[in-house]
Amino acid sequence: MRLFVVIALVCCTAAQQCGRSYFPDRIVGGTAATPGAFPWMVSLQQNGYHFCGGTLLNSEWVLSAAHCQASASTLRVIVGENNFGSNEGTEQSTGAQDVIPHPNYNPNTYDNDIMLIKLSYPVTINSWVSPACLPSAMVEDGTDVTVTGWGSTHPSGSPYSYRLQRVNVHTIPRSHCNAAHSYNGQVTSNMFCAGHSAGGRDSCQGDSGGPGVRAGTVYGVVSWGFGCGNARYPGVYTKVANYVDWINSYIN
Repeated sequence: MRLFVVIALVCCTAAQQCGRSYFPDRIVGGTAATPGAFPWMVSLQQNGYHFCGGTLLNSEWVLSAAHCQASASTLRVIVGENNFGSNEGTEQSTGAQDVIPHPNYNPNTYDNDIMLIKLSYPVTINSWVSPACLPSAMVEDGTDVTVTGWGSTHPSGSPYSYRLQRVNVHTIPRSHCNAAHSYNGQVTSNMFCAGHSAGGRDSCQGDSGGPGVRAGTVYGVVSWGFGCGNARYPGVYTKVANYVDWINSYIN
Protein backbone atom coordinates (compact mmCIF):
# COMPACT_ATOMS: atom_id res chain seq x y z
CA MET A 1 0.00 0.00 0.00
CA ARG A 2 0.99 3.53 -0.19
CA LEU A 3 0.39 5.98 2.59
CA PHE A 4 -1.10 9.56 2.69
CA VAL A 5 -2.15 11.84 5.52
CA VAL A 6 -4.32 14.95 5.78
CA ILE A 7 -4.76 17.47 8.57
CA ALA A 8 -6.90 20.55 9.09
CA LEU A 9 -5.60 23.79 10.51
CA VAL A 10 -6.35 27.45 10.42
CA CYS A 11 -4.40 29.06 7.59
CA CYS A 12 -1.68 31.38 8.70
CA THR A 13 -1.79 35.01 7.71
CA ALA A 14 0.40 36.64 5.09
CA ALA A 15 2.32 38.28 7.89
CA GLN A 16 3.18 34.80 9.20
CA GLN A 17 4.49 33.82 5.71
CA CYS A 18 2.22 30.93 4.90
CA GLY A 19 3.02 30.63 1.71
CA ARG A 20 1.54 -0.06 -0.75
CA SER A 21 1.22 -5.15 -0.34
CA TYR A 22 1.26 -1.61 1.04
CA PHE A 23 3.98 0.46 -0.53
CA PRO A 24 4.81 3.97 0.63
CA ASP A 25 3.69 6.41 -2.02
CA ARG A 26 5.63 7.94 -4.93
CA ILE A 27 4.83 10.28 -7.81
CA VAL A 28 3.65 8.42 -10.94
CA GLY A 29 2.54 10.23 -14.09
CA GLY A 30 3.85 13.59 -12.98
CA THR A 31 6.44 16.09 -14.12
CA ALA A 32 9.50 17.73 -12.61
CA ALA A 33 8.64 20.59 -10.29
CA THR A 34 9.92 24.08 -10.96
CA PRO A 35 12.61 24.92 -8.39
CA GLY A 36 11.10 26.94 -5.57
CA ALA A 37 7.50 26.32 -6.59
CA PHE A 38 6.78 24.21 -3.49
CA PRO A 39 8.76 25.94 -0.72
CA TRP A 40 6.97 23.96 2.03
CA MET A 41 8.27 20.62 0.71
CA VAL A 42 10.42 18.64 3.16
CA SER A 43 12.69 15.63 2.72
CA LEU A 44 13.07 13.32 5.73
CA GLN A 45 16.39 11.48 5.63
CA GLN A 46 18.37 8.88 7.55
CA ASN A 47 22.02 8.04 6.86
CA GLY A 48 21.98 10.51 3.99
CA TYR A 49 19.04 8.89 2.19
CA HIS A 50 15.53 10.23 1.57
CA PHE A 51 12.76 7.96 2.87
CA CYS A 52 9.65 10.13 3.38
CA GLY A 53 8.29 13.58 2.65
CA GLY A 54 6.79 16.23 4.85
CA THR A 55 5.26 19.70 4.91
CA LEU A 56 6.73 22.72 6.64
CA LEU A 57 4.11 24.33 8.91
CA ASN A 58 6.28 27.06 10.38
CA SER A 59 9.98 27.61 11.04
CA GLU A 60 10.03 24.95 13.80
CA TRP A 61 7.42 22.32 12.87
CA VAL A 62 6.94 19.76 10.07
CA LEU A 63 3.87 17.66 9.26
CA SER A 64 4.28 14.09 7.99
CA ALA A 65 2.76 10.60 8.26
CA ALA A 66 2.90 8.51 11.44
CA HIS A 67 4.07 5.49 9.44
CA CYS A 68 7.20 7.56 8.65
CA GLN A 69 8.13 7.63 12.33
CA ALA A 70 11.86 7.41 13.03
CA SER A 71 14.12 8.13 15.97
CA ALA A 72 14.64 11.85 16.40
CA SER A 73 18.35 11.26 17.03
CA THR A 74 18.85 9.77 13.54
CA LEU A 75 16.54 12.05 11.56
CA ARG A 76 17.67 14.83 9.24
CA VAL A 77 15.15 17.31 7.90
CA ILE A 78 15.97 19.04 4.60
CA VAL A 79 14.10 22.08 3.28
CA GLY A 80 14.73 24.24 0.20
CA GLU A 81 15.67 21.12 -1.80
CA ASN A 82 14.75 20.40 -5.42
CA ASN A 83 17.47 18.26 -7.00
CA PHE A 84 19.35 15.77 -4.81
CA GLY A 85 21.97 15.50 -7.55
CA SER A 86 23.31 19.02 -7.16
CA ASN A 87 24.03 21.67 -4.56
CA GLU A 88 21.63 24.46 -5.46
CA GLY A 89 22.54 26.75 -2.60
CA THR A 90 18.96 26.95 -1.35
CA GLU A 91 19.01 23.88 0.91
CA GLN A 92 18.82 23.99 4.69
CA SER A 93 19.40 20.99 6.95
CA THR A 94 18.45 20.52 10.57
CA GLY A 95 17.77 17.72 13.01
CA ALA A 96 14.70 16.69 14.98
CA GLN A 97 14.15 17.54 18.61
CA ASP A 98 10.99 15.47 18.91
CA VAL A 99 8.88 13.13 16.76
CA ILE A 100 5.18 13.06 17.70
CA PRO A 101 2.92 10.50 15.95
CA HIS A 102 -0.79 10.85 16.60
CA PRO A 103 -1.65 8.96 19.80
CA ASN A 104 -4.46 7.07 18.05
CA TYR A 105 -2.46 6.02 14.99
CA ASN A 106 -3.36 2.45 14.00
CA PRO A 107 -0.55 0.78 12.00
CA ASN A 108 -2.93 -1.96 10.84
CA THR A 109 -5.55 0.33 9.30
CA TYR A 110 -3.49 3.53 8.88
CA ASP A 111 -6.21 5.49 10.63
CA ASN A 112 -4.83 8.73 12.13
CA ASP A 113 -1.70 8.40 10.01
CA ILE A 114 -0.29 11.79 10.89
CA MET A 115 2.75 13.03 12.74
CA LEU A 116 4.47 16.22 13.85
CA ILE A 117 8.22 16.81 13.97
CA LYS A 118 9.71 19.54 16.16
CA LEU A 119 12.94 20.76 14.61
CA SER A 120 16.15 21.02 16.59
CA TYR A 121 16.74 24.50 15.22
CA PRO A 122 14.37 26.81 13.33
CA VAL A 123 14.86 27.07 9.59
CA THR A 124 15.15 30.44 7.89
CA ILE A 125 11.99 31.47 6.04
CA ASN A 126 12.73 32.92 2.60
CA SER A 127 11.55 32.68 -1.01
CA TRP A 128 12.78 29.05 -1.19
CA VAL A 129 11.60 27.92 2.23
CA SER A 130 8.17 28.90 3.53
CA PRO A 131 5.23 27.14 5.22
CA ALA A 132 2.05 25.79 3.71
CA CYS A 133 -1.22 27.06 5.10
CA LEU A 134 -3.60 24.78 6.98
CA PRO A 135 -7.24 24.29 5.99
CA SER A 136 -10.33 25.15 7.95
CA ALA A 137 -12.36 22.56 6.00
CA MET A 138 -11.89 19.79 3.45
CA VAL A 139 -12.22 20.64 -0.25
CA GLU A 140 -15.22 19.29 -2.17
CA ASP A 141 -15.11 16.01 -4.07
CA GLY A 142 -13.67 16.46 -7.55
CA THR A 143 -11.24 19.19 -6.53
CA ASP A 144 -7.72 19.06 -7.92
CA VAL A 145 -4.81 18.93 -5.47
CA THR A 146 -1.11 18.80 -6.27
CA VAL A 147 1.01 16.05 -4.74
CA THR A 148 4.80 16.39 -4.64
CA GLY A 149 7.65 14.06 -3.74
CA TRP A 150 10.97 12.43 -4.62
CA GLY A 151 9.55 8.90 -4.72
CA SER A 152 9.52 6.33 -7.50
CA THR A 153 8.14 7.51 -10.82
CA HIS A 154 6.93 4.12 -12.10
CA PRO A 155 4.34 1.70 -10.66
CA SER A 156 6.95 -1.07 -10.74
CA GLY A 157 8.85 0.69 -7.99
CA SER A 158 11.72 2.20 -9.93
CA PRO A 159 14.49 4.05 -8.08
CA TYR A 160 13.51 7.29 -6.42
CA SER A 161 13.71 10.52 -8.39
CA TYR A 162 16.61 12.92 -7.84
CA ARG A 163 14.39 15.85 -8.82
CA LEU A 164 11.22 16.82 -7.02
CA GLN A 165 8.14 15.63 -8.95
CA ARG A 166 4.60 16.99 -8.98
CA VAL A 167 1.27 15.56 -10.14
CA ASN A 168 -2.31 16.83 -10.09
CA VAL A 169 -4.96 14.43 -8.84
CA HIS A 170 -8.61 15.02 -7.98
CA THR A 171 -10.41 14.10 -4.78
CA ILE A 172 -12.81 11.16 -5.06
CA PRO A 173 -15.99 10.47 -3.05
CA ARG A 174 -15.31 8.18 -0.10
CA SER A 175 -18.32 6.05 -1.08
CA HIS A 176 -16.61 5.29 -4.39
CA CYS A 177 -13.32 4.34 -2.73
CA ASN A 178 -15.12 2.11 -0.24
CA ALA A 179 -17.03 0.19 -2.91
CA ALA A 180 -16.46 -3.57 -3.24
CA HIS A 181 -14.44 -3.10 -6.44
CA SER A 182 -12.07 -0.71 -4.69
CA TYR A 183 -10.99 -0.52 -1.02
CA ASN A 184 -14.16 -2.23 0.24
CA GLY A 185 -14.76 -0.14 3.36
CA GLN A 186 -11.14 0.44 4.44
CA VAL A 187 -11.17 4.22 3.92
CA THR A 188 -12.16 5.84 7.21
CA SER A 189 -13.66 9.28 7.82
CA ASN A 190 -10.14 10.51 8.63
CA MET A 191 -8.99 9.74 5.08
CA PHE A 192 -9.76 10.78 1.53
CA CYS A 193 -8.92 9.32 -1.87
CA ALA A 194 -7.39 11.19 -4.78
CA GLY A 195 -6.37 10.02 -8.22
CA HIS A 196 -7.38 10.07 -11.86
CA SER A 197 -10.31 8.34 -13.56
CA ALA A 198 -7.98 6.66 -16.06
CA GLY A 199 -5.30 5.88 -13.49
CA GLY A 200 -1.64 6.61 -14.15
CA ARG A 201 -1.38 9.60 -11.82
CA ASP A 202 -0.53 8.91 -8.22
CA SER A 203 1.93 9.08 -5.39
CA CYS A 204 4.09 6.04 -4.68
CA GLN A 205 7.13 4.65 -2.82
CA GLY A 206 9.11 7.44 -1.22
CA ASP A 207 6.29 10.00 -1.33
CA SER A 208 4.76 8.95 1.99
CA GLY A 209 4.24 11.78 4.44
CA GLY A 210 4.33 14.40 1.70
CA PRO A 211 1.63 16.98 1.00
CA GLY A 212 -1.47 17.18 -1.14
CA VAL A 213 -1.84 20.93 -1.65
CA ARG A 214 -4.15 23.38 -3.34
CA ALA A 215 -3.38 27.10 -3.48
CA GLY A 216 -0.72 26.82 -0.82
CA THR A 217 -2.97 24.98 1.65
CA VAL A 218 -2.19 21.40 2.69
CA TYR A 219 -5.32 19.23 2.62
CA GLY A 220 -3.77 15.78 2.69
CA VAL A 221 -0.78 13.74 3.77
CA VAL A 222 0.30 10.83 1.55
CA SER A 223 -0.69 7.72 3.53
CA TRP A 224 -1.44 4.41 1.78
CA GLY A 225 -2.94 2.54 -1.17
CA PHE A 226 -2.75 -0.64 -3.27
CA GLY A 227 -0.01 -0.29 -5.87
CA CYS A 228 0.47 3.02 -7.64
CA GLY A 229 -1.46 4.58 -10.51
CA ASN A 230 -4.23 1.97 -10.54
CA ALA A 231 -7.60 3.53 -11.46
CA ARG A 232 -9.44 1.14 -9.10
CA TYR A 233 -7.19 1.99 -6.18
CA PRO A 234 -6.46 5.71 -5.98
CA GLY A 235 -4.10 7.05 -3.37
CA VAL A 236 -5.40 7.40 0.17
CA TYR A 237 -4.52 10.48 2.20
CA THR A 238 -4.95 11.55 5.78
CA LYS A 239 -7.49 14.33 5.99
CA VAL A 240 -5.64 17.26 7.52
CA ALA A 241 -8.81 19.19 8.30
CA ASN A 242 -9.70 16.61 10.96
CA TYR A 243 -6.58 17.35 13.03
CA VAL A 244 -6.42 21.11 13.38
CA ASP A 245 -6.93 21.18 17.13
CA TRP A 246 -4.34 18.46 17.71
CA ILE A 247 -1.79 20.25 15.55
CA ASN A 248 -2.44 23.63 17.09
CA SER A 249 -2.00 22.19 20.58
CA TYR A 250 1.69 21.74 19.69
CA ILE A 251 2.68 24.35 17.13
CA ASN A 252 0.99 27.45 18.51
